[in-house]
Amino acid sequence: MTGRRGWALRLTAAAGAALVLAGCASDGGSGSGGSTPDKFTLLTPAENAIIRNELTTLSKNACGTAEQALPLNSETVAQSDVVQKITLLASQDALPVMFVAGTAQVKPTGDLGKGKLIVDYEQTLKDLGVWDDILPAAASTVKSAYGSMASLPFQYNIEGIFYNKKLFADHGVTAPQTWDDLVKAAQTLKAAGVVPITEAGSQGWPITRLIGMYIFRSLGPDALTAVKNGQAKLTDPQYVAAAKAVADLGAAGYFGEGVTSRSTDAANAQFLNGQAAMMYNGSWFLANLNDPKQNKVGAENVGFIPFPTVAGGKGDSGQWPANAGAATALSTKAYGPKVGDWLKCVAENYGSSVMQNQGVISGFKLNQPVSNVPRSPSSCRKS
Repeated sequence: MTGRRGWALRLTAAAGAALVLAGCASDGGSGSGGSTPDKFTLLTPAENAIIRNELTTLSKNACGTAEQALPLNSETVAQSDVVQKITLLASQDALPVMFVAGTAQVKPTGDLGKGKLIVDYEQTLKDLGVWDDILPAAASTVKSAYGSMASLPFQYNIEGIFYNKKLFADHGVTAPQTWDDLVKAAQTLKAAGVVPITEAGSQGWPITRLIGMYIFRSLGPDALTAVKNGQAKLTDPQYVAAAKAVADLGAAGYFGEGVTSRSTDAANAQFLNGQAAMMYNGSWFLANLNDPKQNKVGAENVGFIPFPTVAGGKGDSGQWPANAGAATALSTKAYGPKVGDWLKCVAENYGSSVMQNQGVISGFKLNQPVSNVPRSPSSCRKS
């Protein structure tokens, strides 16, 4: 096991330790009760092409039989519009077969969960005999995030800071291990005319992720659980301090101009073109990094480090945040034998396929050999 694949499997282990448009009902089986869908309709975020690209690839080879019986029809929605779009489709009884949804929507107390509009993947995959193709750690992560197996782990990510090793070396900057190191590095880079940190500010989550990570490092990994349980409030001084620390980065110009309107594509391009030195992101970004059409700085010049420690904090940089990607649900009414054939094929083939073709880690087992996968950032291979 060498190169990108070996690192990917170690990354999966680390992540586990750290914690489409169709208004049709099923053609039989669990959740049946209406007309048969004539397409496997898939709705995914416009900003993230990983799932739709890989299902398209599978439709042309391993899942060709399922594709012939129920052709894949892929559409997209802006990530910021997901909740509104799915709410509208649900109200019209027109949910896609498989679709991205908001976290709150798929929880047992959410509109989709409470209304039993989405399948329980665990029971469904057990019925299909392919539940064992889901990695246990990935299943645990999904259940922790959504309260049930309401999503498939198409991605199984850890998050951290990607950095441009050449820019760092050119300007005498070393990979920051503490928050103070990060601020000093940003000062040096900005003075040299380099954007220190790029984020897709228009999406919201990249900035709130930075705040959340500062909270985890300063107050410990249970800090937000304490808020959820009513033991603390986001308006408490220690939590406000985290928001201020990140706001101070913005006030100092370390995110560059126009961060609040910067899109995901623009942020990715800024980093991969060598205009920005750092970017907080998840391992899903490897699909972009390993694409030579996007990456102009070279994979060998990209490093990956954990979010730095905060002075006096209770958190540890050895604690990596893990997630299983955006919730990707399956319509109960649309489920039937043909959809089941698709689902079974995906469970058996997606893991190896997405790693082979896009260098992306998922929460599915690797059931086929994977070779010649693009290399990972060198500092990742050392972790």
